[in-house]
Amino acid sequence: QSWQMPYVRRVDSIVNFQHTSAEGEDLVVRNLVENPRSLSDKELAKIKEIALQEPLLLNRLISPSAHVTGVYVTVLLPEKSFDAPAQVTDAARKLMEQARRLYPEIDFYLTGGVIMDNAFGEYSQKDIETLAPIVYGIILLVTFLTLRSVAGTVAVLLITAFSVITTVGLLGWMGLHFTPPSAAMPSIVLTLAVADTMHILVSMFQGMRRGLNRHDALIESLSMNIWPIIFTSLTDAVGFLTMNFSEVPPFRDLGNYATLGVLVALIYSIFFLPAFMAVIPVQVPASQDSKSLPIDRLGDFIVRRRKSLLWGTSIATLVLFALIPLNELNDQYVRYFDERVDFRRATDFTVDHLGGIYEIHYSMSTPENGGIASPEYLNQLDAFARWYQRQPGVVHVNTLADTMKRLNKNIHGDDPAWYRVPDDRALAAQYLLLYELSLPFGLDLNDQINVDQSASRVVVTLKNLTSKEILAMEDSAQQWLRDHLPVGMTAQGTGPALMFAHLGQRNIRSMINGSMVGILLISGTMIFTFRSLKIGAISLIPNLVPAGMAFGIWGLFIGEVGLALSVVFSMTLGIVVDDTIHFLNHYLHAKREEEMETEAAIRYAFSHVGGALLSTTLILVAGFSVLTFSAFKLNSSLGALTVLIFTLALLADFLLLAPLLMQLDGKREGMESRVTSQVEA
Repeated sequence: QSWQMPYVRRVDSIVNFQHTSAEGEDLVVRNLVENPRSLSDKELAKIKEIALQEPLLLNRLISPSAHVTGVYVTVLLPEKSFDAPAQVTDAARKLMEQARRLYPEIDFYLTGGVIMDNAFGEYSQKDIETLAPIVYGIILLVTFLTLRSVAGTVAVLLITAFSVITTVGLLGWMGLHFTPPSAAMPSIVLTLAVADTMHILVSMFQGMRRGLNRHDALIESLSMNIWPIIFTSLTDAVGFLTMNFSEVPPFRDLGNYATLGVLVALIYSIFFLPAFMAVIPVQVPASQDSKSLPIDRLGDFIVRRRKSLLWGTSIATLVLFALIPLNELNDQYVRYFDERVDFRRATDFTVDHLGGIYEIHYSMSTPENGGIASPEYLNQLDAFARWYQRQPGVVHVNTLADTMKRLNKNIHGDDPAWYRVPDDRALAAQYLLLYELSLPFGLDLNDQINVDQSASRVVVTLKNLTSKEILAMEDSAQQWLRDHLPVGMTAQGTGPALMFAHLGQRNIRSMINGSMVGILLISGTMIFTFRSLKIGAISLIPNLVPAGMAFGIWGLFIGEVGLALSVVFSMTLGIVVDDTIHFLNHYLHAKREEEMETEAAIRYAFSHVGGALLSTTLILVAGFSVLTFSAFKLNSSLGALTVLIFTLALLADFLLLAPLLMQLDGKREGMESRVTSQVEA
């Protein structure tokens, strides 16, 4: 029945395995199991004995204890078909459910590369359907508790909804597709739209509490926040665009889609939000004594304790930066799904009882047509397979040499002493021709040898190894090939497992380059925005510190950075800068426009923007923390590390940037004061 599934090219099992045996001088090729209901116990025992002694079956299609067997379905998916894995998975599930009803005493599990491909898309979609509404609800709740305004909460609801809908609609209009990584875009746009909106609303409500009417408070808020919002949107866009350095197209898609969303959210925040707030009824809670606000008390505390905070945060930063090397780039793609996922449970069972789903493929070539029948070639092939079988983590090696050894034994009356590679090339070629002519359609050797018989495939099946272990395995294999085989016969390993392992290594290097470019561009933007080389240089510290500290903490407690987390720094870089821009904007406004001293300017920044920074961080943390509950590790790890970075970014601005400004600007003011006193004297 598996043959009836879409795109099937071959189906292998212990039932249709092409068993060869000698009957007199004839070579007989037949299914290992035929008419099972008519077989006697003795015949079944003989079949079991054959299966457990057959290298092509043991640990691939039957377990050593013969309590688990597999049906191995090979499919050839069409290019650029997004729904082909889903079609195959759906057909396989239907077949499996039918089998479960017919044979309730048997446990059925469904795994494999195609099933994993489908699981990536399936659980990304589930996260959109289940977690995205929760994110939306939590963001609105935190927004309402922060603003204490129904009108403000409705404004946030509309801005976020319009931003996400418009972005997704534009992507659809352009014919673009979502992939598992890029499916996180709506949540990113959602939180960024809230951040833009909150700064305008918080400043507006503060103005109304001071006695301004609604329109004047709105105008004051826009005059104070419009340029910081524009520049933060630009830095967000720069951060996301650096994801185009990624070697993984879906991550590039995520960066480009999020950039579009950032710009859409900016347009709605500047043009729709002020118009909306200008026409709807707005009620603001009664004014409070500003000095009694917790954010003002925090500002006073930081001003008083600036030296101890500067030293403390600096030491903590250095310690956490020193822990970054504890991280290693490693991945186990099956473990992208937790135990709640059927695919993960099925794969774990298969690995424990039958074999792995990771494979490395080698095309072992000869310099001439028909060269695979050469005894030298077959012995070298067999030696390579035997070496691989001794390696830890290898569960099976499929090679033509085993087939030829079995045929040689069959031709010599099934004498076990002849279970070896044929000594004569002409005889080996005849064995192979005779065997191929006897194979039924669909079970030939086309998946193992090429048309002119100048190369054969070696398939190495692995346990659930990490990407680091897979790369080490391939390096060892290449060293063995160089040491033992002629140059023309060596081959590079290939297959999805190796591809993703190499991709992770390459991606981290490319993202480091992208991050450096992003830092340079954002630094230039900061210098231009604040018209100060010194302020631009100072701003780099709180922008770089959060990610470094977060990866230090991650190295201490987790110690593994996979393909998904290699893009986190670039993804969050622009967002982290947002807090710094808003804080520095108010600080410089106080110094330049209000002519305040450094300490007073710090208190002014805390009073006027500290609450908004705290609110936006709470919203970002609340939004991304929901992702940590995902059964899909790509999203859960991304959410956890992002939450950590956003939290540390706020702490860096409050506990490191503010004391640093007082230390540097305070010294300059002290020097100017001494110079003035000397001149007066």
